Amino acid sequence: MHEDAERCVRAVQAKDARFDGWFFTGVVTTGIYCRPSCPVVAPKPENMRFYPSAAAAQQAGFRACKRCRPDTTPGSPEWNHRADVVARAMRLISDGVVDREGVPGLAGRLGYSTRQIERQLNAELGAGPLALARAQRAQTARLLIETTTLPMGDVAFAAGFASIRAFNETVREVFALTPSGLRDRVAKGHPPAGSGALSLRLPFRAPLCPDNLFGHLAATAVPGVEEWRDGAYRRAMRLPHGHGIATLRPHPDHVACTLTLSDLRDLTIAISRCRWMLDLDADPIAVDDLLRTDPVLAALVDKAPGRRVPRTVDAPEFAVRAVLGQQVSTAAARTHAGRLVTAYGDPITDAGGGLTHLFPTPSALAELNPEDLAFPQTRRNTLMTLVDALASGEIDLGVGSDWDEARARLSVLPGIGPWTIETIAMRALGDPDAFTPTDLGIRAAAKSLDLPATPAALTRHAAQWRPWRAYAVQYLWATGDHAINLLPAS
Repeated sequence: MHEDAERCVRAVQAKDARFDGWFFTGVVTTGIYCRPSCPVVAPKPENMRFYPSAAAAQQAGFRACKRCRPDTTPGSPEWNHRADVVARAMRLISDGVVDREGVPGLAGRLGYSTRQIERQLNAELGAGPLALARAQRAQTARLLIETTTLPMGDVAFAAGFASIRAFNETVREVFALTPSGLRDRVAKGHPPAGSGALSLRLPFRAPLCPDNLFGHLAATAVPGVEEWRDGAYRRAMRLPHGHGIATLRPHPDHVACTLTLSDLRDLTIAISRCRWMLDLDADPIAVDDLLRTDPVLAALVDKAPGRRVPRTVDAPEFAVRAVLGQQVSTAAARTHAGRLVTAYGDPITDAGGGLTHLFPTPSALAELNPEDLAFPQTRRNTLMTLVDALASGEIDLGVGSDWDEARARLSVLPGIGPWTIETIAMRALGDPDAFTPTDLGIRAAAKSLDLPATPAALTRHAAQWRPWRAYAVQYLWATGDHAINLLPAS
């Protein structure tokens, strides 16, 4: 996108918010960089320079605009619908892998050398993994500076900086203000919070249909781990340095997010995982425009555009839940999962609601007695085989995993068929083209819409929906009378 200068100039002149996050504009006369929708008067085209990432703009010597706050834009949708090594690297960087394990750790997870990773990221994003992680740390630092009363030293280490000096230098370089100066600019009427709960706004590209997104998460919520309370979806999250509770409430132009963390070093990862779960970096215009080309889907899209794919903050957890949900009702699947949580989950305290546990890890579940499971022996075997594969690392379902390899490894496990694999691919791996033609809801929708009845024929018809078949699934599900399609009452 950033290499098409003429198109970028048109987007900047139109202040088109649809392109926020796709590219960034550096203005040579002011030394600042902006998002395309920046409200200031557009600079002359000859003074614009375009960059594929905030990190690339920062490396070129530009500072973040104080008006449009380009570091807070939705992420590029490229990293969530692609499966190549650059996209996988970006998802891992967003999840804090470089901060925790360094560039060698990132390269090791991807199966490449550090030199290869640096070369590929520089070629496409104009910045290497360290610069990309640094830009992310700067964004987290600003958030903590502006929304909390934490001492600056605590902010520095919570944001992932190795020293106070690096923190101060980065903030001054990126924002052209000292950390104290940034805090002084907090808007009146929005006093900083204490060091407990953090409140922030999660931006997204409009439109966004909250009905199926929050409806699905609430209808399938595991007791003790998730709940719908006072118009918000709440869930407990296991994080690298501790745990957290996220409270997410949909609004017309953003999702309000309140995070309560046991360790503030997990802030960046918690935000990233909430955005991933809600699919907030999607490009709904591109998705819906393609799906509208099929007359069967056009009316469904026009009725409620902007449907997202409800994902998860914990891929192994979802894989276990997918097996628990095989051939049973949503209520039964929740009951089975709730029993595992009570018996093997880690207890937590939730002062703001009714969350009681973290979902058990694969290692914890590997210790359970299959005879205690209240379902058929074949599914017990399937669950235990899956749990062992996840606990041993034989199957990787993380954000940086290879989607094709994960599918292949899942397919050799007994009792893991196409429906389970594609459900995991759609909601745990985040593959936007995952498709479940044998799903009962999809088959009912196909019948009501006069689509092909057999899975094979429906798959052939769905070829025209690629690469967005997972979004087509959301529109097809919406034709049914099920709680997953309805935003719960407040």
